[in-house]
Amino acid sequence: MKYMIMLTGSQRDFDMLTGSGEHAWTPADLAALHEFMTKWNNELVESGEFVDGQGLAAPVHTRRVSLRDGVPVVTDGPYAETQEVLAGYTIVECDSFDRATEIAAKLADTPHPAGAQLANEWYVDVRPIAGAPEFGE
Repeated sequence: MKYMIMLTGSQRDFDMLTGSGEHAWTPADLAALHEFMTKWNNELVESGEFVDGQGLAAPVHTRRVSLRDGVPVVTDGPYAETQEVLAGYTIVECDSFDRATEIAAKLADTPHPAGAQLANEWYVDVRPIAGAPEFGE
């Protein structure tokens, strides 16, 4: 079965990753993050569970399309810095929802600068991909 592990972030998070704002990431912080993510991805490739994964551009490069009175309305990002958006995803194929959750839980140790985020602010979502037999077609 396939599952999507979704990482979220805000424009503020993307700004910190590029070295601006409070708790800006240093080159060493970024190197630690890249090393962690490379190891996490490589373990999934080696186990045969990796399907796809991509990081997304900053929210400032986002367009939201909505419908008002039957007419499409386009709003350019960024949005309020507290508004979270999809920052990246990984698709895994594994035996169970529990295994997908276990894979996602390894991201709890993702390195970040001290004070950049509190443990209760960080999360990822794990969601079955539609069409997976266990969740009905």
